[in-house]
Amino acid sequence: MKLEFIDFTLIISFFLISLLVGIWVSKSSGKDSSSFFLSSRNMPWWLLGFSMVATTFAADTPNLVAGLVRTDGVSGNWVWWAFLLTGMLTVFFYARLWRRSGVTTDLEFYELRYSGKSAAFLRGFRALYLGVVFNIIIMATVCLAAIKIGHVMFGFDATTTLVYACVVTVAYSLLGGLKGVLITDFIQFIIAMVGSIWATWYVLDLPEINGMKNLIAHPNVQDKLDLIPDFSNTDMVMGIFLIPIAVQWWSTWYPGAEPGGGGYIAQRMLAAKDEKNATWAVLFFNLAHYALRPWPWIIIGLASLIIYPNLESLSLAFPNLDPSFIKDDLSYPAMLTYLPAGLLGLVVTSLIAAFMSTISTHLNWGSSYVVNDFYARFLYPEATEKEKVIVGRVSMLVMMLLAALLSFVLEEAKFAFDLIIQIGAGSGLLFILRWFWYRINPWSEITAMTISFLVALVFFLNNSDLTSLQYQIFGELASWKMICINVLITSISWLTVTFLTEKSDSETLNRFNNLIYGKESKFHNFPAKTLGFLLGITGVYSLLFATGKLLYGETVIGLILLLIFITCTLGIILMRKKLF
Repeated sequence: MKLEFIDFTLIISFFLISLLVGIWVSKSSGKDSSSFFLSSRNMPWWLLGFSMVATTFAADTPNLVAGLVRTDGVSGNWVWWAFLLTGMLTVFFYARLWRRSGVTTDLEFYELRYSGKSAAFLRGFRALYLGVVFNIIIMATVCLAAIKIGHVMFGFDATTTLVYACVVTVAYSLLGGLKGVLITDFIQFIIAMVGSIWATWYVLDLPEINGMKNLIAHPNVQDKLDLIPDFSNTDMVMGIFLIPIAVQWWSTWYPGAEPGGGGYIAQRMLAAKDEKNATWAVLFFNLAHYALRPWPWIIIGLASLIIYPNLESLSLAFPNLDPSFIKDDLSYPAMLTYLPAGLLGLVVTSLIAAFMSTISTHLNWGSSYVVNDFYARFLYPEATEKEKVIVGRVSMLVMMLLAALLSFVLEEAKFAFDLIIQIGAGSGLLFILRWFWYRINPWSEITAMTISFLVALVFFLNNSDLTSLQYQIFGELASWKMICINVLITSISWLTVTFLTEKSDSETLNRFNNLIYGKESKFHNFPAKTLGFLLGITGVYSLLFATGKLLYGETVIGLILLLIFITCTLGIILMRKKLF
């Protein structure tokens, strides 16, 4: 793969722009921890929405989608499309509550909602568990994608790729704080979308593909086009559609799609000017994430089935790549090797932008936990604002190094996705109910977190071990069966503990309710919000499928779905005063 002068010019220019943004906002971002982690809580909805979308557009996301298309067809994307329900729940029920709470991180919520030493322990433990351990796993999957892209596009080894990719990202993240991340996210998202759409257009014009009509007619592709999986294949329909849409979305914690909101999504909501901006930001994010962005990746995944019909063809194309990296998710960067100079540089820049936007967000978000919920809460409560910023920057460096090292162990993005889903299984319902059900307490959350992790660990360590007790009882389990068992065991466990332990004290609960709800009922405008929730889901799925049907040449169905999207949008606009 040979990049020309124009390609390198585009890549280097983007690096310089990112660094300049970090330098430009460094003075205002570094003055205190609120500025560094929440950009002084004055951000508009559109900038926050773009940042959420850019963060979920990681370097590994196109690889993951292309891999899903190759193995399970277009309908394989339901494993993450189902999380739209989670996102819309946050839009209509939780966004305003998060902004109203006034906390610095979503973990600070624990000592706002719960009382006693158990609440403090939960906050501190989750700070390290999510902010460090979980965060490093997520960043490692993004680094893995960078390694594959770096080898395919530049011929770099893993170490060289990570050095180049991480240095600039860490530099502007350290300088600019959240404000620097938000501004660069906006630039990165525009570049990433232009690059992916233009690359798709070019790939469709390749002689081997010869247009969209020939692509969908090709025998390698025809059985991969369905938007809903084949119900005659029970294991497939359960794993990629029914379980995600019926169980996974409300029961599983996953970064960027936390039931009830959380993580870096909560961080963006907390950085908004007000409740209205927080709500519109999450609504825009869900529209762009699920409906506007996936199709370029899907089409390139389908096209790869013609040029690289199996793993053997990918292996032959890249003989110098470590065989452990030859997975279906390699198909996306492999297809980009066909791009011409200029466009290649733009697409490579877009992938670098995707990598940087995700890593920078996770660094800032993870370090906010380390500083606010562990260091300043337990180790040095008297720490000055300057000291907090310094600790935040040091923790960023450490997490980046550990994530890069872990990426050498991983092999495929789908494995990490399944692992994270399993670890978070069963705790989602708790995060939905804790705002409304007074019985939930810190021990409920500690139980859910512990049990789901242990069950996931048993499954992943023993699923193919013929001598294990789990194998003898259940046999070799499909991932959807493991999720259901984990959800059942974890849910029963935390519900049991909830009823056996004491609720938080009345003073804490009253203070929480007065802050979040004031004189309103907890269920104020509940019917209108439920209708908005349903309109949001219907509208986004309609736009997603309308795009697919129009691309497939099914114009009438596509236009009907587009009309449904417009109707749902108008309904939300007309109801906006009650909803928001």
